[in-house]
Amino acid sequence: MHIVAAIAGILIIVSVLLDAFETIVLPRRVQRAFRLTSWFYRNTWIPWVRVAQHIRASNWRESFLGYFGPFSLILLLAFWAIGLILGFALMQFGLGEHVRLGSEPITFGILLYHSGETFFTLGYGDITPVSPLARALAVMEAGMGFAFLGVVVGYLPVIYSSFSARELEISLLDSRAGSPPSASELLSRLGCCPDPVVLDAIFRDWERWAADLLSSHISYPVLCFFRSQHSNQSWLGALTTMLDVTSLVLAGIDGIPKEQARLTFAMARHAAVDLAQVVNADYNPRAVDRLGLEHLAELRKTLIAAGMRPQQDEQADQKLLKLRSLYEPYCEALARRLLLIMPGWTRFETRKDNWQGGPWDRAIQAKGLGEKVHVIDQHF
Repeated sequence: MHIVAAIAGILIIVSVLLDAFETIVLPRRVQRAFRLTSWFYRNTWIPWVRVAQHIRASNWRESFLGYFGPFSLILLLAFWAIGLILGFALMQFGLGEHVRLGSEPITFGILLYHSGETFFTLGYGDITPVSPLARALAVMEAGMGFAFLGVVVGYLPVIYSSFSARELEISLLDSRAGSPPSASELLSRLGCCPDPVVLDAIFRDWERWAADLLSSHISYPVLCFFRSQHSNQSWLGALTTMLDVTSLVLAGIDGIPKEQARLTFAMARHAAVDLAQVVNADYNPRAVDRLGLEHLAELRKTLIAAGMRPQQDEQADQKLLKLRSLYEPYCEALARRLLLIMPGWTRFETRKDNWQGGPWDRAIQAKGLGEKVHVIDQHF
C-alpha cells in the first residue's frame, strides 16, 4: 500500500512538472495524447460557456466570459500547486517517517497538511521528518515552493505584456475599420487613397501583428481566452477582417497592389489555422455562408461608391471563393469554440466607432439644449 502511494506520488509530480514546463517554459505546441492543461481547460471552459449562454444581456454575457481568461490562469496555477502538494504527500506517506508533537498518530491527512506547510514554506515545526529520505523530500518540496512563487511572479507579467501588444493593433483598427470592424469599412476609408503606400503600410503592420499573435498564443494558449477591452472587438474579429480585406484585394481591385496583401493573407491564414488547433476547435461542414451572392453584390456597390473599382467577372468570384475557403472554416470554428462573434463583410447599419462614443455624450448634448437626461450610455 505504501509503495503504491509512493509510485502514485512520483507520477503526479512528474506529470505536473512536465505540464508546467511545456506550458510556461517550452515555446512551442506539444502534441501528446493527454495533457493536464488541455484537460483542465476542456473541463472548465465548457461549463463556463454553458452558464454564459443562459445570460441574455450581451454586455453581461461578454463580461462574464471576459473573467474566464484571467481567472483560469489563477486556477491553473492553483491546480498545479495542489497536484504537487498531493504528490509529495503521497511520497511522504509511502517512503517517509515522521514524528508529531504530542505523540498523535500520523495519518495521510496529517501528511497532506505537512506537505502544504512545506510547499508554502510556513515552517511551523509541528511535524518533523526523521528519516533521511523524508528530510530530502521536505527540502525538495520547499525548494519547489520557492520556484513556484518565482514562476507566478515571472509568468503573469509575460502574459499581460503579450495581451497588451495584441490589443494595441486592435485599438488602432477602430478608426480604420469601424467597431465592430468590417472589410468594406476599411477599404472604403483607406482603399481609395491615391497613395497605395498607405494601405501597404497597414497590411505590413498587420502581417507582423498576425505573426506575433501566432507566436504568443501558441506559447501561451490561455491568451486565446482573453477577451478584448471592448465588447464589439476581439482578436478573432480583427484577424478575420484582415483576411477578408486581403482576399478582396487579391481577388482584384484596380489600382491596389497585391504583393503586400498576399504576404499579409499568408501570415494571417497561418495564424487562423494553427490557433484553431491550439483551442481544439472542430470543423463544421454546415456553417452558414458569410458572403452570399446578394451580399457580394452589395459589398461591391459599397466599394464602387467609395471610389474603388473591384473586378466583377466570374474569374474574380471564383478566386474570392477559393481564398475564403482557405480561412473561413477555421475562423468559424474558432468563433464557435470561443463564443466570439464573426465580423461581417459590410456594415448594414450606421454605428459610431468606439472613439466617437462616450458614456456622457447624451448628457452633454442635453445640457447644451437645456434638457435633463438621466440615462448614461454604456461604452465598454
